[in-house]
Amino acid sequence: SNCLCAHTRSNTAVHTKHCTRFLTLSVQAALRQAHSSSVRPQPVPPLLQTLQRYLTALEPLLPPEELEHTRGIVQKFGCPGGLGENLQRELIKRAEHSHNWISDWWVQWAYLECRQPLAVHSNPAISLPKRDFTDWRGQLVFASKLIAGLLDFKAQVDSGRLGVEYMRGQPLCMELFPQLFSSCRIPGPKHDHVIHYGRPRRGPAHITVVRNYQFFQLDVYNSDGTPLTESQIHAQLLRIRSQSWKTDKQPMGILTSEHRHTWGQAYTRLLRDKINKESVRLIEKSIFTLCLDSPVMRISDEKYSSRMAAQILHGGGTFSNSGNRWFDKTLQFVVGEDGSWGLLYEHATAEGPPIATLLDHVLDYCKKPDRMRAPLIPLPMPKKLYFYINSEIKWDLEMAKQNLDILINDLDIKCFNFQRFGKDLVKQLKLSPNSFIQVAIQLAYYREVCAACDIASLRMFRGGRTDYIRSPTNQMLSFIRAFDDDAVSVSNGSREAKVQLLREAVDSLMGQGIDRHLLGLKLQAIEEGLSVPRIFMDTAYGLATHWKLRTGQVPANTDSVMCFGPLVPDGYAVCYNPQQDHVHFSITAFNCCEETNAEKLALTLERSLHDLQELFQPTV
Repeated sequence: SNCLCAHTRSNTAVHTKHCTRFLTLSVQAALRQAHSSSVRPQPVPPLLQTLQRYLTALEPLLPPEELEHTRGIVQKFGCPGGLGENLQRELIKRAEHSHNWISDWWVQWAYLECRQPLAVHSNPAISLPKRDFTDWRGQLVFASKLIAGLLDFKAQVDSGRLGVEYMRGQPLCMELFPQLFSSCRIPGPKHDHVIHYGRPRRGPAHITVVRNYQFFQLDVYNSDGTPLTESQIHAQLLRIRSQSWKTDKQPMGILTSEHRHTWGQAYTRLLRDKINKESVRLIEKSIFTLCLDSPVMRISDEKYSSRMAAQILHGGGTFSNSGNRWFDKTLQFVVGEDGSWGLLYEHATAEGPPIATLLDHVLDYCKKPDRMRAPLIPLPMPKKLYFYINSEIKWDLEMAKQNLDILINDLDIKCFNFQRFGKDLVKQLKLSPNSFIQVAIQLAYYREVCAACDIASLRMFRGGRTDYIRSPTNQMLSFIRAFDDDAVSVSNGSREAKVQLLREAVDSLMGQGIDRHLLGLKLQAIEEGLSVPRIFMDTAYGLATHWKLRTGQVPANTDSVMCFGPLVPDGYAVCYNPQQDHVHFSITAFNCCEETNAEKLALTLERSLHDLQELFQPTV
């Protein structure tokens, strides 16, 4: 098995079935190598540029005397011949001799060393538009189509036929796509690792199906290497349903929702038994997981989207569908009996843009009729995976159930569809829709500015992942103060001034990220055995990286909504999907913090968006 903690490489072995319509492996490798070389390596930004931008980012957050103290620390770090220059030199050497100088460090630091539960805290969920079925029959028909569409997408990835994506004429890195399938995160006592089980020839040929807390191995390829047809898959799902009438007493999947250290210890105990080890390995090796959820209690239309997002994100609790999840799995597709469906993915391996590409393909596939006839070949019965549960494992399960229910009850989720306008209107105003919404989010809640970040993709670089865009800027603060200043009347000609301040605030969000570079400098010092530099021990750095507002734009071609938990206990997470004439939002907060309230922020955000529209298009 191949650890992904090291550099992800373009010639990573991926599972390829021996179908005549596939390209030969040597051609695939040549195509991937050619594409990889066309994507430019990620440069190390100039040191003084990053340090100056860091100080600028701190200006709205610190009082003048504290800022001056931090300025002295930063200047000493960046002075000629100083520690910063030496670390920068080593980073540049690292960039010259590695696939990507920061991505593997970033994955290790941000994800694999993080000890919080994957449920809510890490794994993002995407809730997709409700399908037109309301019972288990429709559920299985759609699930069959979904599986077929995913196998079709996987065939494109494996064969090298997946088209290269571009942004502003630049080719984007496509290396994450092969890693999406047959991969899984493995818990450890101090840090996790990711294993990818894809192989060029005899890779995994099965998916995992979970129903009523019971796991099944479903082979999805015929003996000649061709994928099962939709009708074949449907027949197999019917067989799985007939074997899982009752809910298992022990929801094994809930173990994966635990604190990573706790789950790591339970994982070791679980795998001591041969049967358990075989079952766990089959789940980890599977191409992806399909979760067939049981019906949930009906709810008002107004709250439906919030509840469905919660179901995808965590399963609704130990008395609902949380036992139908294996949170370590890279891809989990959830299909409910009421037409709800979505995707939960593990963040160490997957990012939003490749997931959006995958979903676009699946949605297009689902519009096509099934024209393939099922071959008259008897299929083996799907294999039920069994677990031996001793007293220790039973105790681990009880603790995991309690902790997950506490976490779920603590999470506050509000999803809503803002329908007054969408990205088309913002583009007409010659503004960036993403930055415009960022201004609205800042205006809505903070109006006293704190550390906030939006997530930007770095796929224009080879092996690139993400960086943060810092939302609180001086220009943002100036706009918010002017906008909320009652003494500044709009009628006395200040409307144009406020519009100009808004444009400057939007433009200020288009800058280059600094956080990955700062992290690289810190980790380079640690790798050299040095003490953590003073710049990173400064209280200002702690404040600047306490992300009270975590936001993310997930532009998709459908009315989907993504949600994830806040980064800190007293924070918010806001995700948005701008469409032509409306915008989908999800907001999460923790109930344990008296200062945060997702419903309240949603109402304020709607009002802020309306206020910004009024600024440009005043009503008489």
